[in-house]
Amino acid sequence: MNAERICLIAGLGNPGTEYEGTRHNVGFALIEKLLAKLPGNWEKIHAFNSYYWKGTYAGQRLILQTPLTFMNLSGNAVAGLAKAEQIAPGQIMIVHDDMDLEPGRIRIRANGSSGGHNGIKSVIEQLGTQNFPRLRIGIGKMANGHGSADFVLAKFEPEEQRLMDQVLAMAVDSVILTMRRSLQMAMAQYNNKLLSIEQNSEENTLK
Repeated sequence: MNAERICLIAGLGNPGTEYEGTRHNVGFALIEKLLAKLPGNWEKIHAFNSYYWKGTYAGQRLILQTPLTFMNLSGNAVAGLAKAEQIAPGQIMIVHDDMDLEPGRIRIRANGSSGGHNGIKSVIEQLGTQNFPRLRIGIGKMANGHGSADFVLAKFEPEEQRLMDQVLAMAVDSVILTMRRSLQMAMAQYNNKLLSIEQNSEENTLK
């Protein structure tokens, strides 16, 4: 079992309809998928510069959160809710996009630096520690190998979106395994998987 049970899952993104479906908002998308997948009744609350949903899973309390502070201030919302609910950093999982991971991959970590991600940087600053789990969802970079604000704030192309739908389903399964078994087991099962759409085919295959 986990040394610390995950009680809060926060998906990072930017609020507003203009950002819906963008690469930078895969954290929000993951929370939507979790709400659709997990059983039970979820109480939606607007507080701490965020929307969050309170419920239970596998007999334990669970809170799902989407900060409304914009990405670079995400830590304000996460830390505020965690303090109010008396949730320790090790019980918080942050879900975010990652340009250093190719599309089709997720990466679960128990701790670590921000890796240049402004949302994670803000969470580290506000929690005062790097020791919290995170789920990174690969969005890759532009064809020239670079990333930019225009890239991360753009919507997925149709083929990219088909792949991302499968990746988000895999990410949901990884979160459920973390909750039911352990972070370490989820890392072992999912960190080396690669989902891809074969050339000239719309069918996803798991490598």
